[in-house]
Amino acid sequence: MSTVNGISSVNTQSYDTYKDYSSVSAKASEAKGTDAAKKTEDTPAAVYEKSTKSAGTSKAIYTQDTDLVERLKADAAKQVESMRSLVEQLITGQGKSFAIASDDDIWKFFAEGDFSNVSDAAKAQAEKDIAEGGYWSVDETSKRIVEFAKGLTGGDPEKIDTMIDAFKEGYKQATKAWGKDLPDISRNTYDAVMKGFEEWRSGTATAAE
Repeated sequence: MSTVNGISSVNTQSYDTYKDYSSVSAKASEAKGTDAAKKTEDTPAAVYEKSTKSAGTSKAIYTQDTDLVERLKADAAKQVESMRSLVEQLITGQGKSFAIASDDDIWKFFAEGDFSNVSDAAKAQAEKDIAEGGYWSVDETSKRIVEFAKGLTGGDPEKIDTMIDAFKEGYKQATKAWGKDLPDISRNTYDAVMKGFEEWRSGTATAAE
């Protein structure tokens, strides 16, 4: 139940640049002999440009790949928004399922749904969904959220805090849409998700040791 269907993970692109000096070395060997070829082979591939300020001095000039930086920023923003949106949808869906299963009309009111004609079968299904092991249970819902965060980031532990912030924002939006404090099942899910993130963090740290 921990798999979230229909969600595409965001992948970043990496760019590596290579330069082949073998042909240069071969031509130098034919034109100038073994010593010249040796000199060419010993010359390292250029990784940056140099500009001469004065005789005998030079300064390395590094050029930022602004296009790549902007693409990476955009990808990061998409990750955050995807996480926030998913959390809002899941917490809201969990709350609505709880409202259907509940006999307390106040929860139905805040769920903003017409539950006056809910069938016995729908109510029974909702009760099953929010029960332990059910689709909307604390355990299953929190697992989906944490696993989605891992999928978005490729499991990168350096992005855990970013995903936590996105989770909190999604939960905040779900609470705002609900109109008051969410039911206990949602608050317990919040705690379970935070525990899942910390287990992810500590598990990564332990594996690195």
